[in-house]
Amino acid sequence: MNLSDLGYNKPLYILAFDHRSTFAKEFFKKRSLNELSYEEKESIKEFKMLIYKGFKEAVHKGVPADYAAILVDEEFGSEILIDAKHNGFKTILTVEKSGQEEFNFQYENFKEHIERFKPSFVKVLIKYNPEDDEELKKRQQEKLKIISDYSHKNNYKFLLEVLVLPTQEQLKQVSGDREEYDKKLRPNLTAEIINTFQTKNIEPDVWKLEGMESESDYLKVVAQIRSGGRKNVGIVILGRGANEEKVDKWLRIGAKVDGVIGFAVGRTIFWDVIEKFYQGELSKNNTIQTVSKKFQSLYKVFTYSLKVN
Repeated sequence: MNLSDLGYNKPLYILAFDHRSTFAKEFFKKRSLNELSYEEKESIKEFKMLIYKGFKEAVHKGVPADYAAILVDEEFGSEILIDAKHNGFKTILTVEKSGQEEFNFQYENFKEHIERFKPSFVKVLIKYNPEDDEELKKRQQEKLKIISDYSHKNNYKFLLEVLVLPTQEQLKQVSGDREEYDKKLRPNLTAEIINTFQTKNIEPDVWKLEGMESESDYLKVVAQIRSGGRKNVGIVILGRGANEEKVDKWLRIGAKVDGVIGFAVGRTIFWDVIEKFYQGELSKNNTIQTVSKKFQSLYKVFTYSLKVN
């Protein structure tokens, strides 16, 4: 592969709602997706359709269609994926099984599912730490290599989300303070993981990464993702379910760095809104409008920060 051909060189503003286990466990208090009733599954489909309509409204209100994208799953969002494709929106299809500690494909015949929807991007989420068990890391690397190769061979962009969760030993180093871990340890661990994947020929076009606390942290990570001639590879900042103030901060800092091309935020935008809708506190129209306004707000935060650099 010619590394200079990797990457995606446009802004990318993603409304991410591929959550599945999160709805089952946190919303409906189930231990797994398998425990959801038919009615609960239909409710999740309805939630996602409202979120999607909020996305469409945000595009109508000014988020550029060329740069906007949805990230959704097939299980609860197949109708959305089809409609979005029909309307010319960028689609990102998640292919990992939800709620797992180790990355596995949602479907054994994942290639057929990708070909059914022909998304703009294929996405995988992985939990990975350099201090993980060696066999676990090896298994995950092998599966990532499969989807990376498949994506590039079949002209799909590959988006890789990496959650760098702390080990107990790493937390001890910062007296159990997760924010200190984010500041002092996670940026270097993230760069190390990226380097490892690159040496294994796992080659995302876009990395979906947790927000950083300083411009220098973003610069360090961008330097690694663009090493070796990968000049067009970019980062989108994920929200991690954080409050709006925290996400705004991550976006304002990240927008200053060449190579950070946008964001991929979900729960920060829609979770409280969907809860209020489910409880009868918001109408469908108000739910759509609120999701739209929150997505527009993040777009404005990021693009305003670009302008003032």
